[in-house]
Amino acid sequence: MYIPALLSTVLLGGVMCFAAPNTRVVHSQSNNQPREPGGRIVGGHEIDIADVPYQVSVQTYGVHTCGGSIIGQQWILTAAHCTSGSSERANMSVRVGSNYHNHGGTVVSVVQSIRHPLYDGFTIDYDFSLLRLAHYLAFTTTVRPAQLPAQNEFHPDGNLCVVSGWGDTLNAAEAADGRLRAADVPLVNDAICQTAYTSVGVITARMICAGYQTGGRDACQGDSGGPLFYDNKLIGVVSWGKGCAEANYPGVYGRVGSVSHPSVRYTTVPF
Repeated sequence: MYIPALLSTVLLGGVMCFAAPNTRVVHSQSNNQPREPGGRIVGGHEIDIADVPYQVSVQTYGVHTCGGSIIGQQWILTAAHCTSGSSERANMSVRVGSNYHNHGGTVVSVVQSIRHPLYDGFTIDYDFSLLRLAHYLAFTTTVRPAQLPAQNEFHPDGNLCVVSGWGDTLNAAEAADGRLRAADVPLVNDAICQTAYTSVGVITARMICAGYQTGGRDACQGDSGGPLFYDNKLIGVVSWGKGCAEANYPGVYGRVGSVSHPSVRYTTVPF
């Protein structure tokens, strides 16, 4: 280093399609590791939480580390690599309903973290975790669950998606304000994405790629676990990539539709 029963296989996060600039595990040519938590959307713009009411800040010891998405009154979908350490899991909370990761909204403690049982920390496959909150959320205009895609739902290459978060922006002034940002990115064909990452890692059926060939927009450190949205549905969870918003390297997201099932949403623990 983004339940309901959708997780009989589920664990998703929120992001949008193409190469997103920040917030995810960063892979290098020699180190196949997920993007480290802590950055922001690159090449994006400010956005209001009312436009993405499912977005949450996942925090450890009160400090923003990852993004996440509300998928039920007591459940958050984030990335498995955001919950890899025992200390992180024991001291996590989420901030909901705020444009900022450091103030506003409501902070709720996390009482249980459930990583997908097939998560692989080396390949970053099945990069999904579910967080159970200490109490039920009261839904409002700024706190609402994300709509999930159907199992294995198809999404056309090239269509624009939206990724949001509080990760690195590559702009010091923007990074200092702690404001929620978003970027539009296009979905990238799996084969093209695999070719781009041939020397870095494998693009599995649990992954979906988004980003511009020229780079410039992406998720980055600190955005991991956040949502990638297309057609008003949470189709991806910020997962990993080579650098942030680099040309020819689209962002890689956990493909939510690969682990979700419409008949088992919002019930008990998945997997």
